[in-house]
Amino acid sequence: MDEWDLRRDGFCMLRQAVCQASIARLLTVCGTAFEDETKSVRARSSRGHVYAARNLIDSIPEVTTVWQCEVLLSFLRQQLGAEFGLVRALFFDKPPDRTWGLAWHKDMSIAVKENTITSASFSRPTVKAGVPHVIACDDVLKQLLTLRIHLDEVTAENGPLRVIPGSHRSSDTNGESIETAVDIHAAAGDVLAMRPLICHSSGASTPGTRRHRRILHLEFAPSPSLLDRMEWHDFVAPDAEGSNRYE
Repeated sequence: MDEWDLRRDGFCMLRQAVCQASIARLLTVCGTAFEDETKSVRARSSRGHVYAARNLIDSIPEVTTVWQCEVLLSFLRQQLGAEFGLVRALFFDKPPDRTWGLAWHKDMSIAVKENTITSASFSRPTVKAGVPHVIACDDVLKQLLTLRIHLDEVTAENGPLRVIPGSHRSSDTNGESIETAVDIHAAAGDVLAMRPLICHSSGASTPGTRRHRRILHLEFAPSPSLLDRMEWHDFVAPDAEGSNRYE
């Protein structure tokens, strides 16, 4: 783990937490799954590269197992407790022919089974790729944890994520200033752990780059239960023998 502290800064790096064989396997299965137009694929470049996909729990079984290795299971249990589970899985890429940037924001949307329940804890119901979503209150969001598995090396060349340390404490906390923002450079197999309420953004890739920036974005909750009878759209608990996987 780097010098960044999850509790203090809202993020930390887990270096080489996923082995290279697993990274290669993920790249293969994602490429195969995205060859056809599926409900998960939300955006495709002019050359056919997928740069955004949702609902991967349903379409790519490996996303429910790649985190079930000793390093990540131990970390997730330490941060979330024994009853945690995977609740959403996304894929992002910045392909060489279709780079993009993202303005500063916090991740406040969660996927649920039904978004018409009246509750002061959830608001702004939407449907994304056929799945109901809501904006969750801080009490829910502060308990969640995201793991971003880097499937490629990330440098200044291919549009790294930027985060503002300490901006994760509430939905209206912005940290000290943008001047303190940190660029997340990583090797394939490195995993960024971050709280969804941290302010983050990313810039476009350098013109002319041949690098992809592929990320498997996994969101975890500490419990299968939500407030006010709301239910997670998906909740995948670790298998009893999960610690033997992907090692």
